[in-house]
Amino acid sequence: MPPNGEPFLLDPQAVPGPTRYPHARLAPATAHRTLYVSGIACRRPDGTYPGATSNADGTYTFDISAQTTAVLQNIDDIIKGATNGKGGIHNVIDAVVYVVDMKRDYAGMNESWNKVFASREVAPARATIGAKELPDERLIVEVKAVAVVDV
Repeated sequence: MPPNGEPFLLDPQAVPGPTRYPHARLAPATAHRTLYVSGIACRRPDGTYPGATSNADGTYTFDISAQTTAVLQNIDDIIKGATNGKGGIHNVIDAVVYVVDMKRDYAGMNESWNKVFASREVAPARATIGAKELPDERLIVEVKAVAVVDV
């Protein structure tokens, strides 16, 4: 069983869709801790914003793949830090993804998501929501997550 519990699929024989996530996850039946991760964006501790390049006119050029990869790495770092290395991104059982421009960025976000979560069997349950804006104009994706880690 994956570290984030057992996946549940209404029809396990169905062809997977374009996104990798199960319909639900059953948390592990062992002694564990639940970690609720706040909405996390791409901002790094050094103040940089991967996937947001400043232009001379004050606008930004965005790379959704770079931002999503950075978001998921930040969540991995948070879970590892909070659990003294006992957990990581693959302990996430539920996630909500907020995307500022669905038409432009949904496919690219999914592409990066699918690199981290290789199948529905190991991916967390997930919802994706279009957001009008995020707290900083350099942010185009944010993820809130819940992880379960064996202690």
